[in-house]
Amino acid sequence: MPDSSTRPYHHGDLRRTIIETAMGMLHEDKGWQFTLREVARRAGVSHAAPYKHFPDKAALLSEMALLGFDRLREAAIKARPPHPVSLRDEFLAMTRAYVQFGTSNPALYRLMFSGDAGKAADVHLNQRALAAFAVIIELLERGQAEGVLRKRDVRGQAAAAWAQMHGMTMLSIDGLLLSEKLGPNPLDAAVATLLEGLQT
Repeated sequence: MPDSSTRPYHHGDLRRTIIETAMGMLHEDKGWQFTLREVARRAGVSHAAPYKHFPDKAALLSEMALLGFDRLREAAIKARPPHPVSLRDEFLAMTRAYVQFGTSNPALYRLMFSGDAGKAADVHLNQRALAAFAVIIELLERGQAEGVLRKRDVRGQAAAAWAQMHGMTMLSIDGLLLSEKLGPNPLDAAVATLLEGLQT
């Protein structure tokens, strides 16, 4: 079996292969302690191959985090009810989808909010991360336009909504969203409480 150092750089779509391999390792290992050398070995390419697309591990982790935001946005949009419903029902569906994404992809979700994925501003102010946040903004803006929600800086409302979604997701990932402590439907109850504070 040839040593990986002798393998060619080109491996089909090398960038995609490196990312998919790292994503698989993230899922299997429940973390991102791997090295680029390990990713290259698992992908079956030379040790130097990943550096053609990612100057260091942080750059690879940053791209993985942004892919997480892409998928989170898709999950939130897909959760929209097909028929017109109340803003409360739509908000609840989106929140459930958000939390479900995090609990289904715990390592990826943690990476998305980790400093290991590069500077927070570089990731969270990237257009792809902002697009995921925009799903919340759009729903709140619609609620204001329909007269359901109070007219105030939507970014403040979005911050409150995001903080709740993120907090509930982390509690759920860590197994702390306990009905014995918080009641039978803590997520639904928290969303209802938040919306009561936002409504006119």
